[in-house]
Amino acid sequence: MKNKISTIILVSVLFGSLLSSNLFAQGNEKLAQTGLQFLSVVSDARSAAMADALTSLQLNSSALISNPAAMSGMENYFDMSASINQWIADIKHYAFTVAISPAKGNYGVIGFSVQSVDYGEFYGTRVNRSVPLGYDDTGIFKLSSLALGVGYAKQLTDRFGVGAQVRWVRQDLGESMIATNIRNDANGERIADTTTVTNKVTPLVFDFGTQFKTGFKSLVFGMAVRNFSSEVKYAEEGFQAPLVFTLGISMDLMDLIGTGGFDQSLLLSVDASHYNDHPEQLKIGVEYRIMQILSLRGGYANDNGGNGLSFGLGVSQFGFAFDYAYTPFGVFDKVQRMTARITM
Repeated sequence: MKNKISTIILVSVLFGSLLSSNLFAQGNEKLAQTGLQFLSVVSDARSAAMADALTSLQLNSSALISNPAAMSGMENYFDMSASINQWIADIKHYAFTVAISPAKGNYGVIGFSVQSVDYGEFYGTRVNRSVPLGYDDTGIFKLSSLALGVGYAKQLTDRFGVGAQVRWVRQDLGESMIATNIRNDANGERIADTTTVTNKVTPLVFDFGTQFKTGFKSLVFGMAVRNFSSEVKYAEEGFQAPLVFTLGISMDLMDLIGTGGFDQSLLLSVDASHYNDHPEQLKIGVEYRIMQILSLRGGYANDNGGNGLSFGLGVSQFGFAFDYAYTPFGVFDKVQRMTARITM
């Protein structure tokens, strides 16, 4: 029975590979047609240091930010992570995840995630040509973005795991004035009535994923679909969340070259991602771990807006871990991320 299931899964993976190749071969002309872009920003430091190439890696609660299926193999009862991302333009992204695996995963793993953004304060103005300055001062205002998720993952066999997450997303971009009933006055000048609209959306966003252990040493395939949603809109224009389909593969290279009798691993992970709002990306991540304590990481992603490189390190001991990631980001200087983890 297990052999039949494994065969079915392998065929599914190959089909997914063919589908992915077809998607990548097509021209991607619909660019910049999505909203809720904060959902695309990686806050987890380990993921960022490895260029977000984590689709096929076994993760704990952090899997909710990349591939929900990656927490299906969680061996501990409890895992929690908290991340802060010093993003461009002084924007701060925060992420919090927690996962619980009762009965050592026999009933699956349930997880919860929170993502929020601090955009800072903005100085509001409104055009008014009848005053000397040409605008009215509308005061200080703030924007907000929040995503609350619940996910579930389970190992269906000793090689195959699945996972899914649903997130309630809320983004509030404040109020704005829009023109209505545009017409010409007695002097021929165009005038219009105005109305105030609230730019707030609250869609549901869905994530799905699978992972398949091939049985050949530590070789693993992963597949994830993230940010699937219906179309929403603010005042007029409709848009979707930034949908992304990713196919990944990973392996510990020490399985091929040997550890030399020393406790070490060299993990290589490669992801290929297809987006609905910008060109495809190839992501490569490397992690060298020694004594299960110190991890050195690096990654490269093409067409990411910067030079594509990322770096990081991690330290873990006694169920506690701290990860750091540094990403040069071209004209936007640098992006730094930090993550603290607790596993019991």
